[in-house]
Amino acid sequence: MHDFMIIGSGPAGVSAALTAQARDLSFLWFGSPDLSIKIEKAERIRNYPGLPDVTGEEMRRAFQQQIKDAGIRITPERINAVYSMGSHYAASAGQKIYESKAILLATGIETAKPIPGETELLGKGVSYCATCDGFLYKQKNIAVICTSPKFNSEIDYLAGIASALTLFTTYKGDGSPASNITHHLGCPSEILGTDRVQAISYQGQETPVDGVFILRESISPAVLLKGLEMQGSHIQVDRAQKTNLPGCYAAGDCTGRPYQYAKAAGEGNVAVHSILEYLSSKVL
Repeated sequence: MHDFMIIGSGPAGVSAALTAQARDLSFLWFGSPDLSIKIEKAERIRNYPGLPDVTGEEMRRAFQQQIKDAGIRITPERINAVYSMGSHYAASAGQKIYESKAILLATGIETAKPIPGETELLGKGVSYCATCDGFLYKQKNIAVICTSPKFNSEIDYLAGIASALTLFTTYKGDGSPASNITHHLGCPSEILGTDRVQAISYQGQETPVDGVFILRESISPAVLLKGLEMQGSHIQVDRAQKTNLPGCYAAGDCTGRPYQYAKAAGEGNVAVHSILEYLSSKVL
C-alpha cells in the first residue's frame, strides 16, 4: 500500500513526482519513460521558467535528466481502470493491481471523441484491455480499433485468441501478420448493439462481432474512474486540485485550459501538497 499513485507522465506528473520525492512520500508513477508525446512534438517553447526558447525535445531531455538525477522510476504500465475502494484506490494494469491511499490523475486531454456506441456498450463487449478481457473471446469474432503501433503486441495476442479479427488502425501498416486479420485503415462509424455488442459499422457495411477492443494512448478520465465529476471533457477540481472523490486529485491538461506546461507543472506541485494534507488527516 503506497501513499499515492500518479497516472500520467506529462509536466504535471513530472512536477508531482519531484515534489513527492522531495517530501519522502511512497508513490508509484505510471506512464511512458519517454514522457508526454505532446512535449516531444512541440516545435518551440518560450514561456517555461528556467528553460527559455527550447524545443520540445530539449525540454523532454531536461525533464528526463532531472528525473534520473532524483532517482525516480516511471512504471511503464498502462492503467486501464481505477477503482475507489472506500478507504483507498486500486489501479488495474492488465492482470496487475496496484493500491494506494490517494491518487493523482495527470492523464492529459483525450482528443479523440468516443465512437457512437462505445460508452453505452463499455463492459458489454467493449473493452480497453486485451490482457484483462481477451480470454473471454476465445475462438470468437472480434474487432480491434488501434491508434498506435505500440499496441501491436496486443493485436498479436488477440489474433492468437480470436477466430477472426477485424482490425481498424489510424496509422499505416497492418499491425500484425496474423492470417485471421482483416485490416482497414480508418475508424468504424459505430459500434452496434443493445445489451451486448453485436456488430461494427464501417463505410456503410455491418460486420458481426462478439467484442470490440479499443487500444488508445489514453482513456477518458470519466471512463477510467467511475463517479468522477466532469465539466465537459475536463475533470472538475478546486484550487487544491481536489476532485469530488475523497483522496482523488487531478492536475494538468485534464483539468482544463490553458493547456500550458507551466500551468500543468504548478498544478502537479499543488496536488502533492494537498495529498500531504489528506494523508495527515487520515492519520488523525
